[in-house]
Amino acid sequence: MGVLSVPAAVRAVLLDIEGTTTPIAFVKDTLFPYIRDHVQEYLRAHWEEEECQQDISLLRKQAEEDSNLAGVVPIPPETETGEEDSERVIKAVVDNVHWQMSLDRKTTALKQLQGHMWRAAYTTGRVKGEVFEDVVPAIRKWREAGMKVYIYSSGSVEAQKLLFGYSTEGDILELFDGHFDTKIGHKVESESYKRIAASIGCSTDNILFLTDVTQEANAAEEADMHVAVVIRPGNAGLTDDEKSYYSLVASFSELCLPSSP
Repeated sequence: MGVLSVPAAVRAVLLDIEGTTTPIAFVKDTLFPYIRDHVQEYLRAHWEEEECQQDISLLRKQAEEDSNLAGVVPIPPETETGEEDSERVIKAVVDNVHWQMSLDRKTTALKQLQGHMWRAAYTTGRVKGEVFEDVVPAIRKWREAGMKVYIYSSGSVEAQKLLFGYSTEGDILELFDGHFDTKIGHKVESESYKRIAASIGCSTDNILFLTDVTQEANAAEEADMHVAVVIRPGNAGLTDDEKSYYSLVASFSELCLPSSP
């Protein structure tokens, strides 16, 4: 690795989050365990709120659709208003969430509840989004040089904004010109990168994409984007062929912009 010269055509940098700006361990060891450990507490605290009841209704509907799957935990309807009845429903929701997470499912119902729980955790200071220490200084330098900086993650735009709005470096949302999630397309499909370029208002050749996932790098490259693969602690290892084929960086500080001295 070392210094990587950014092509002169590049006007914008597109960043992945997990394994690129943020340790994979933060998602695996902090965010997801937070849900498992606090879902019962969250449901009790927010039970009377309409948003929470909508989350439960969605999970109940998902459980009905999953009725043919082994191990599924059904969620009974609330029949009374008593505390005993609500605790019965809460226990079923907790068990259902744990079951879905044990299978690494990504259902809309589960993601919606997780998103609301993470929002509460971030805004109350119980969780802070982790970013690698080289990220903020490098992005500030890129922006001073006239670069636009965007985020593209499989996590929702709301989840992205929470992570960077309540980060270990404070609120750093001002560093980003825009956010994209899988609503614009999946990260392993080249068309997604063309749509992002169109949304930004430039050619794919004007964008450098940084990711730790070679399948994503390949899709971006197929769309004629410039690509560098990020090597971080905890990231999946690369094959020898991948190491020789892709431009590699271990820190954002290794990128040398065309306008840099």
